[in-house]
Amino acid sequence: MGHAYTPGLRVTEETVIHKKRILPIQGDVLVKVGDRVQSKTVIARTELPGKVHTVNVVNLLSIDANEVRQFMMKKEGDAVRKDEPIAENRPLIKWFKTTVNSPINGKVENVSEVTGQVLLREPPRPLEMLAYIDGTVSEVHAREGCVVESRCAFVQGIFGIGGEVNGPIEIVAKSPDEELTADKIRPEHKGKILVGGSYTTSAVVKRAVEVGVLGIVVGGFDDKDLREILGYDLGVAITGTEKIGVTLIQTEGFGRIAMAKRTFDLLCAKKGRAASMSGATQIRAGVIRPEIIIPLAADAKGAERDGGKERGGMKPGDVIRIIREPHFGKLAKVKDLPSELRTIGTESHARVLVAEFADGTTDVIPRANVEGIED
Repeated sequence: MGHAYTPGLRVTEETVIHKKRILPIQGDVLVKVGDRVQSKTVIARTELPGKVHTVNVVNLLSIDANEVRQFMMKKEGDAVRKDEPIAENRPLIKWFKTTVNSPINGKVENVSEVTGQVLLREPPRPLEMLAYIDGTVSEVHAREGCVVESRCAFVQGIFGIGGEVNGPIEIVAKSPDEELTADKIRPEHKGKILVGGSYTTSAVVKRAVEVGVLGIVVGGFDDKDLREILGYDLGVAITGTEKIGVTLIQTEGFGRIAMAKRTFDLLCAKKGRAASMSGATQIRAGVIRPEIIIPLAADAKGAERDGGKERGGMKPGDVIRIIREPHFGKLAKVKDLPSELRTIGTESHARVLVAEFADGTTDVIPRANVEGIED
């Protein structure tokens, strides 16, 4: 009997996860090991370098590049204000004088006697890193960030867009196969994470943005609607930085796909509870999954620890999700795991499994095209 390790989506009522919160550049860490933090707690802060602007002083003053410092009114490191003179020439006739003004508020970064250009930099932009989840600081990385440990209910989706949000869960579907329509989104849903059923559209997402909904969780979504919301084809890059006004997570795949009952029931059981949600997704190497995290009590004893439980080999009867066409997003059970290699559509040889779908039909699928559904 063949076996395979297949990482998969997690849907669990209780686990302990560890979230690494790291600044993009070094800064100040504001917490210590053992500190209790909330999702909105600032755990670290830094300053991002401001945007650089190039001023071609040599052309504006009609001088040689090696003369640029002679005509500068500001030196490197000096602060400048928008429209303040930074350089000027000294003609014999004063009416011919030319002045170069700063296009920004900032400082003089560099004066080049090779190119005759002056680099101005905008003021640094403060950046605060939030804890994102309720929990306890378990590790501190000096000047970089920390790790937050949280006992929680945890749901992963198959695909998402939009960044990190925090808000209470609101159930707007009566069943996992019910479509989320615009009439179900009401003003009182502002600031909430809505759990729909099988499907929604770009029109509904736009309505959610108008109301001020923070997040939407549904079974499926059409790629054409995704393109309409974003204004471009997403491609294969990592998601999570989209500025569309709401975070969207698909738990099953693309198209009209009922949300898995286990996922729907778990989210329904947490109605009204505060949750953290992120649409960040990366399907290829370094897999990142969109997620909904619902913190539980502070005591983490007895819960499964993230990464501490080894998933065994895939075996007949395991629930899987197919992550490639033509069955993308469908759930199935492993019926058989042939040990011999099989020739697949690309003419290459691969290990396969026999998947059995809910209607009783079966198909042979490469093992690399499926992922397990973890408890």
